[in-house]
Amino acid sequence: MPLGLLTGIGRAFRRKRTSSLDILSSKRAPRNYYKGKNCKPMGFHTRKGGYVLMPEKLPNYIVPDLTDFELMPYVSQVATEVKTTEASEPAK
Repeated sequence: MPLGLLTGIGRAFRRKRTSSLDILSSKRAPRNYYKGKNCKPMGFHTRKGGYVLMPEKLPNYIVPDLTDFELMPYVSQVATEVKTTEASEPAK
């Protein structure tokens, strides 16, 4: 009887132990842990609660001029039905 009681208590303690593979959230981490949304910060917080944007950290997209570009977009917004000669011929 005492042996069964001790193994039961041991099993209960094993069940309550958290796994190291659990998802780390701000509730299970240290007090100053901030998980974020998997993106780089664009500035920093001030002591008085403000936020300062740093221009060197902002994304800078370089888009070429496509006014006289001959090709069309790869995916069309309006799907059109295209008939080819291969589809109309019966299979031999």
